[in-house]
Amino acid sequence: MKLFFAKTVLFAAIVLFTASAASTGEGVPASVRYIPRDQVAAVMAKGGPILSDPGLVILANRREAGAVEYHEHTNHIFIMVDGEATFITGGTMVNPKRTSPEQMTATAIEGGVTYRLTKGDVITIPAKTPHWWKELWTKTVGYYAINIESK
Repeated sequence: MKLFFAKTVLFAAIVLFTASAASTGEGVPASVRYIPRDQVAAVMAKGGPILSDPGLVILANRREAGAVEYHEHTNHIFIMVDGEATFITGGTMVNPKRTSPEQMTATAIEGGVTYRLTKGDVITIPAKTPHWWKELWTKTVGYYAINIESK
């Protein structure tokens, strides 16, 4: 009887946690979404959101090198679809400037870990981690950014 009760409590906790996460928009898809490849390709050509749910945003990005970024609550998953770049994570931001309560930019990173990202690579960047598209070996890079908001 104790085992049955323990399993019931565990199951109820899992259901409540899942429902709570979905209702508060903590990076859980709100519903099944299908985005056809033609629509994804059109967004990739100009850059922008493919999907926007509370706590979960999927972007198709095309970009050049740029400023260092730092986000208080945004966790990234980048999936490279074309191009090649030097990408740096971690380290110390040089000349950081707060652009909003949740975000900072900087001119460079000292230290950190350097990656050479190419088509097919996937990289995860936790919130509160400086990251920088330092230089591109191709004119631009194309990638999907899965952004998950945390508290």
